[in-house]
Amino acid sequence: MADDVFPDLTRLVPWPEPIAHAAAALRARGIEVFAVGGAVREPLLGRATKDWDFATASLPHEVAAAFPAVQSVDARLGAVHLALDDGYELTVTTMRREEGYADHRHPDRVEFVTDLAVDALRRDFTINAIYADPDGRVHDPVGGLADFAARTLRAIGDPDRRFAEDALRLLRAIRFAARCGFAIEPATWQALRARAPLAATLSAERVFAELTGAFTAPGRGRALRLLVESGLAAVVLPEVVALDGVPQPPDYHPEGDVLTHVCLVLDAVEEGDAVQAWTAVLHDVGKPATFTAGPDRIRFSGHDVLSARMADEALHRLHAPRELRETVVEICRDHIKFAGVMQMRPRRRERWMRSPRFPAHLAFHRADCLGSHGKLDVWHAAHDAWRSLPAEPPPPLCTGADVLALGVAPGPRVGRLLRRVDAELENVEAPDRAMALAVLRRLVDAGEGT
Repeated sequence: MADDVFPDLTRLVPWPEPIAHAAAALRARGIEVFAVGGAVREPLLGRATKDWDFATASLPHEVAAAFPAVQSVDARLGAVHLALDDGYELTVTTMRREEGYADHRHPDRVEFVTDLAVDALRRDFTINAIYADPDGRVHDPVGGLADFAARTLRAIGDPDRRFAEDALRLLRAIRFAARCGFAIEPATWQALRARAPLAATLSAERVFAELTGAFTAPGRGRALRLLVESGLAAVVLPEVVALDGVPQPPDYHPEGDVLTHVCLVLDAVEEGDAVQAWTAVLHDVGKPATFTAGPDRIRFSGHDVLSARMADEALHRLHAPRELRETVVEICRDHIKFAGVMQMRPRRRERWMRSPRFPAHLAFHRADCLGSHGKLDVWHAAHDAWRSLPAEPPPPLCTGADVLALGVAPGPRVGRLLRRVDAELENVEAPDRAMALAVLRRLVDAGEGT
């Protein structure tokens, strides 16, 4: 036991009011509960969490009876899920022993138990098997507090067996080590690398969720590097493996190779922003294939277009939400446009800045600069120009009514023609309505937009 490392968990792990009320409701029925997992780990890291887990010796139907409404009950695994006030989520799980994992993910046999020490043995890492009761008493059957104090992530028992049981633990190890800033204990690291191929058995949805959790949390840049070094990236995100060791022009990228740059950009994006995180990870995946070392400097011609296509393929494969995928692909495709944003014709620049996704483009450009040369002069200029735009855009030089007046039937062609007019005039210094109508008539007469 290492109970003396943190003797007063009442101070270190405060129980928020909705959680304390739930614990009181259970104790009023004679049901003892222990906070465990992130409910203990996150406060010990100085972070709040709204996702709480209780362990108990009582059965699911006994737990569910203490509350007027529950989200769900998993009788086989003994889990009762509750949505509490103020956005808190609580899962109360009956302590259990697990055996057999034929699919490397779920136990084949589950036996409910009443001993915390037995329940701890089926968990993943020692820092996730620290139990605290509402009175502040701590129970540490596998030495999690000592590992916490030593800033070490250690699998419980035989690490090879832990990873073989549940392949998701491979990705969780990366996320926890990075999020906590802990070193991975050598035997755990060796087993993780040996078992990395098992990650191929995980569903795309679970991989995407776990990677998103790692890429949006503290230590996210380190998480990406650990994925590559462990061999997991080769299984679940092969696009980033080739970034390691690819040199860049030092005038623009004094930080080093492409992987180093990507990790720094990932650290520079806002925590919790999945779109920015995935853009950081994927925005330069086209660089290895477009690398050329010319007499003057290293170049990556066309890497933006290739990166966008590769990002689209990767996020499709991972079953990412459509809106996230489309936004990430657009930012990857356009991220080097900022090099000439202030030299654009005002009309073209304004059209881009008024697009709904421009704030995301702007935010990513800032992170991209911070992850390389660190110069933000272009970002400041673009930010100021964007904020200085009038509240309302200028009226269009021609409209759908003008298209219809030329005999074009209502339908999709109308919009296509208007977009073609805009495209042709965007580089004109001061286009006017007469000019726009002339372009429109020419396009209609030529049969464009059909």
